[in-house]
Amino acid sequence: MNKLVSIEQALDGIKDGAVIMVGGFMANGTPEKLVDYLCAKGIKNLTLICNDTGLPGKGTGKMVEKKQFSKIIASHVGLNKETGRQMSAGETEVQLIPQGTLAEQIRCGGYGLGGFLTPTGMGTLIEEGKQKIEVNGKQYLLELPIRADFALLFASKVDKAGNMIYKGSMNNFNNVMASAADVTIVEAGEVVEIGALDPNQVMTPGVFVNYVVDGGKC
Repeated sequence: MNKLVSIEQALDGIKDGAVIMVGGFMANGTPEKLVDYLCAKGIKNLTLICNDTGLPGKGTGKMVEKKQFSKIIASHVGLNKETGRQMSAGETEVQLIPQGTLAEQIRCGGYGLGGFLTPTGMGTLIEEGKQKIEVNGKQYLLELPIRADFALLFASKVDKAGNMIYKGSMNNFNNVMASAADVTIVEAGEVVEIGALDPNQVMTPGVFVNYVVDGGKC
């Protein structure tokens, strides 16, 4: 099935108030063209789920500057001073989650699991309001799954069926986010025909992808 569409078609369903996941680590592996389109579209009151908020003027940092997020769920925001400013000023709600916990919550959301147990955060602010479960005499926090309305991803090479190959560390959160949204959209550094990719090299199968956007033609 050919899933290649225009960027307008792919992102048309994202409206004010949507929950979006965006791949990337310090903006490496972030779908910059998709982010630029949402910046230009001016959608507001979004909830962002990401590892971080990119850098000033790069990645999701561009949307932070335009105050398009009402809530941000991330593992750290220290590389973007504007995110920190909005957080301190009470302009944007920011929920910080340990990086491994965030990745596993997203994985649980994608794979239909009810959550997982972790000792990370015990005895800190992280544990506030969370259920604690004892296993073999040790206390764990129950962390619940996370899902989004849309996942916006980037892969260096994608076939028209949505099968993805990442280059190096661009894999980061893109792979785990692919299954954890109602609609998954991937920006391709290069689009190839169906059957052109070695199945053994595919890192994320196209079954998780709804739309492919050619990043070179946006």
